[in-house]
Amino acid sequence: MIELQGIVQTYLGPTGPVEALRGVNLKVPRGGIFGVIGRSGAGKSSLVRTINLLNRPVAGQVRVDGQELTQLAEPALRAARRDIGMIFQHFNLLDSRTVFGNVALPLELAGVPSAEIGRRVDSLLDLVGLSALRDRHPAHISGGQKQRVGIARALACKPKVLLSDEATSALDPETTRAILGLLRQINRDFGLTIVLITHQMQVIKQVADQVAVIDAGRIVEQGAVIDVFTRPAHETTRSLIDEILPQALPDSVLARIRGFMAAHPADQGCLLRLAFAGDDADRPLLSDVIRRFGLDLNIVHGQIDEIQGRPFGSLAVHVRGAAERIAAAVAHLRGAGVLVREQELGHA
Repeated sequence: MIELQGIVQTYLGPTGPVEALRGVNLKVPRGGIFGVIGRSGAGKSSLVRTINLLNRPVAGQVRVDGQELTQLAEPALRAARRDIGMIFQHFNLLDSRTVFGNVALPLELAGVPSAEIGRRVDSLLDLVGLSALRDRHPAHISGGQKQRVGIARALACKPKVLLSDEATSALDPETTRAILGLLRQINRDFGLTIVLITHQMQVIKQVADQVAVIDAGRIVEQGAVIDVFTRPAHETTRSLIDEILPQALPDSVLARIRGFMAAHPADQGCLLRLAFAGDDADRPLLSDVIRRFGLDLNIVHGQIDEIQGRPFGSLAVHVRGAAERIAAAVAHLRGAGVLVREQELGHA
């Protein structure tokens, strides 16, 4: 649906050119919610604004629904942009217009007849739950309601793609959950492809199907959200995930295990970190390991969460028993799809 190839984007900074995007390659499949996450300054807003050429890259190609946007003349590009809606962090509403008037604006600019504008805007306001506020001005509605107006406006021209640039970062947690739920509903009901830019892993966890991690203008990791959460390969990804699923064990847990091992030098065992997701979380794997290999297992730390109804999590397990049996148990768990690594006790 969306394909970026070799995208380079530079800006003029106070000391010279700044390279915001460095040869970005990205494919966004049709009909899903694709998250792009990174820290401030990583290049994520530059990336999303490249998709509709609000920021034209200095090199590379941008294809949306099979159309090469960078080759289009200005009139054709304006027409192509009608297929790409966008919602913004700070809403970008016109204070002089009512809720109805803000949603109607892109339809007026596209030359849609007034009767059709009225029907379409009323339908969109009903969709986002703002019919009762149609005649209010932005100054008299809440931040969450403003963002709903922004979403309705972005949908006015019936786009195929919806770009969301930090659309929830100015909202409180409860309103954020409501807005993300609305985006998921729109995705389901209309089959709309959504590209969602954020710096919050909680947002990715709640709503995205796939995610790309951007760092210093480069895509450093991407894949299905549940795979990236349970098997993060890049340090930036691990750091971002740590905000909602800490990767490091508390010092108190490590101290407790060190103390046990010091007191039982002949039966120290080892500390294993287990990561699992999906169907693996519902299987009695640990009880099976105890029965099958005759080991003593003690869960010393753990966290379980869900991604769109699919469980994922991590456990720290102190295992005691014969070394060959522990090795066989580790192989058994890995064969069952569990990510297993031995925890060094000197650091997390």
